[in-house]
Amino acid sequence: MNEVTQILKQITRGDSAATERLLPLVYDELKRLAAAKMIFERPDHTLQATALVHEAYMRLVDAQQVQRWESRGHFFSAAAEAMRRILIESARRKASRKLGGDCPRLAAEHLDAAATMPNDPDLLLDIDAGLTRLSEEDPEAAELVKLRLFAGLSVTEAGEMLGMSRKLAYQNWKYVRSWFAAHWKD
Repeated sequence: MNEVTQILKQITRGDSAATERLLPLVYDELKRLAAAKMIFERPDHTLQATALVHEAYMRLVDAQQVQRWESRGHFFSAAAEAMRRILIESARRKASRKLGGDCPRLAAEHLDAAATMPNDPDLLLDIDAGLTRLSEEDPEAAELVKLRLFAGLSVTEAGEMLGMSRKLAYQNWKYVRSWFAAHWKD
């Protein structure tokens, strides 16, 4: 069991000091993931990669809610979800200031391009709406998409985090692309 997994287990058991030992171990990787996502945001975006990491980390180790971390992969999956929610909240705030933007316009090819997350808040909201629907039908496939799009992982890496073989990860990615193509038309 690696050090991150051991510390996550300590946090699960209520060891508040373990949260202080966790950040230095995961910070660089979280920052790399956030930076990869933020590089594709508009230059005038008010949220920076460091702030995204800190906000996501605070949500992950919230002392008010004891989290149950099963593994390092589970933690990074949760980190990707936290970053996704933060970016979606930001996009919703921006979209609420605009007129329109309520028509889905997501095509399957956007998923491949979204690994370099678009800077269009409306498209980000469309992706989020699709993920919400997909998670109701196939939670594992939705997790693969989250890790791919919001943690910046390759299909293989995202599959590994979820305990999938390379072949199964690519089969799920193909399914997800088909699912989005069937549910969202340009």
